Parts: sequence; C-alpha cells; structure tokens
Amino acid sequence: MYTFVQEGSLGFLVQFNDTFLRACRGERTDYVPVWYMRQAGRSQPEYRKIKEKYSLFEITHQPELCAYVTKLPVDQYNVDAAILYKDIMSPLPSIGVDVDIKAGIGPVIANPIRSLEDVEKLGKIHPEQDVPYVLETIRLLTKEMLSVPLIGFAGAPFTLASYMIEGGPSRNYNKTKSFMYAEPKAWYALMEKLADMTIAYVQAQVAAGAKAVQIFDSWVGALNVADYRLYIKPTMERIFTELRELNVPLIMFGVGASHLANEWHDLPLDVVGLDWRLPIEEARARGIHKAVQGNLDPAILLCPWEEIEVRAKAILDQGMKQPGYVFNLGHGVFPEVNPDTLRRLTAFVHEYSAGQLR
Repeated sequence: MYTFVQEGSLGFLVQFNDTFLRACRGERTDYVPVWYMRQAGRSQPEYRKIKEKYSLFEITHQPELCAYVTKLPVDQYNVDAAILYKDIMSPLPSIGVDVDIKAGIGPVIANPIRSLEDVEKLGKIHPEQDVPYVLETIRLLTKEMLSVPLIGFAGAPFTLASYMIEGGPSRNYNKTKSFMYAEPKAWYALMEKLADMTIAYVQAQVAAGAKAVQIFDSWVGALNVADYRLYIKPTMERIFTELRELNVPLIMFGVGASHLANEWHDLPLDVVGLDWRLPIEEARARGIHKAVQGNLDPAILLCPWEEIEVRAKAILDQGMKQPGYVFNLGHGVFPEVNPDTLRRLTAFVHEYSAGQLR
C-alpha cells in the first residue's frame, strides 16, 4: 500500500506502514509496532522552542504548525503511528465550557458544574464549525505528510467531567465522586452530553482521515469496579458501539486503572491499553485476549540504556506470546526524557521483535 507524501514543492509515493493497524486487529506482524503516548512535544527541543512563542491552544489552532509538531516524532523516532497533537480539553469550549490550560497547573475551568441546571446549559459540538483547525490538521497529515497511521483521540466522559466539576486537576476527585453519588440525575445527564460530544468529535476526526482512535479515561482509576459498572460503563458501551461503525481500531487507556482492564475488555473495542502496574502476562491470565498496548514505566527512560533494554525486552517477551500487541509506555513521555533514548528504544523494539517473530 502506498501513500502520497508532500515535501515542500515535491510530492512522491511512499509505502504506507500499516503494521500498527494490523497489530490492533490482532493480526500477525513482522515486528512489534511502537508509538509513545505524548511522543509529540514535551521532551523535544524543537517543540520547546515553539512553546516559547505559542501556548498549547495556539499551536492546535494553527494546522500547519500543529501538523509539524505531530509529525516530528515520526521523523525523529521512526515510530509506527502518529498521534494528533492536541489536548483532551480541545472540544470543551464548543459546548460552553470556559477552559484554559495554565502552565504548571493544567486545565482550569472558570465555570465548573455544580447542578443539573449547569449541565442543561451545555450545548452540542458541530465539529466542522467549532473545531475546523483540528480537522484541517488531520487532513494535512493524512493527505500530504504521513506514511504511518494517524491516531485521533478524545477524553472519556469521566475524566472530562472530573475537570468540569473540580474546576481543574484533582488528587482525589472528591467533588466529582460526591456529585456522582448525590446527584445521579445530573450525573447521567452530564454523561449523555459528554458522550454526544465524544462521538461527534471522533466521527469527524475519522472522516478527516484518522486511521485509529484512542479514548483516554485518564483518571477513572479513582473509581472501584462496582461504581464503574453503574455510573460509567453504560456510557462507554454506547460510545464504543457507535464508534464501531467507523471501522477503525478503537483503543482504551487509563492510568491506575488495572482493576478496570477486564471491564474495558468487555466493551466493543479492539485494544486494551495497560499502564505499567499490570503485567501483560497477568492481563492475559485474567482473560484479556484482545490486542493489548503497553506498558513500559516512563520512569525507566531516565535509566542507563542497559536497564531500559532489559525492561523493554521483558515486556516484549510477554507481549509477543500471541498476535495483537503494540509496544508503548505505561503513561506519557515526560519533559526530562532524552529524545535519543526514544529513538534508540524504537530501534530496539523493531530489531529485537523482528528477530523473535521471524
């Protein structure tokens, strides 16, 4: 399979690398594909220079600049997939949420949700009108720049709701959970609003050219299994059922949510993302037979190469025991990581797995 790539005034055909997509579908591959959460930005000096001039939202509102940031790790690390550079907060202003990403803090909400009335004030997203810059970035990447699949993504309703109710980042999500328990009518109304937004937003990303989708429920690990089944899982069932019709791989990921991995496995999705707390062999032993993604602890990236190689090899040996495995981190790249480490790790994953799978 070939794709047309534009480089300046020149255009040419290059072979499209679909290894990541095939692994997501549980097919056998010649080597284990790899990409890294938060691979675009943060640790890259080119990105840090851009950030001296532009905020995250300013970058995402400039399609050519955003496409450059998204493509940079593909060129530098030789990863098998790109992930769109943006934030899970990106669609929220479209439905009436006053959000700002503040340096050193994270997302801050000026109008937090406190009641059913607040929920009912939320509007609907119209992606082509509300986030045209996101869709134009995808079109630029998939039609002119990338020879690997582009992963679109969205935040899951619980995680988005946690910011909207807390007013910003939280350590314990007490306001969110007490709202969920004490105001069930408002909670379910909020879940429906956010599900509507997520579905429409992801559908638009795929229509624009995204070849896979990852849903980030970053903070849902704060819930126990019983509460997840009651307050969250029906909404996620609806989201993934509707997204299933897009016929692209669907990935689920959260942090500190190993106890929910089997709940995700029950959903109509393709890939269960694992953080570093749950070994792949243990996930398989628990009955997770779908494709899995993960799960090197990002902290390992600061270790000497010898330690990184030992840890990566151990994870690969577990992942390669059956088809349907994508190498990734157990969370995102952080700013202190040396880009050369990611380049070297990618090469190791490719070379070692190719030798084992031959």
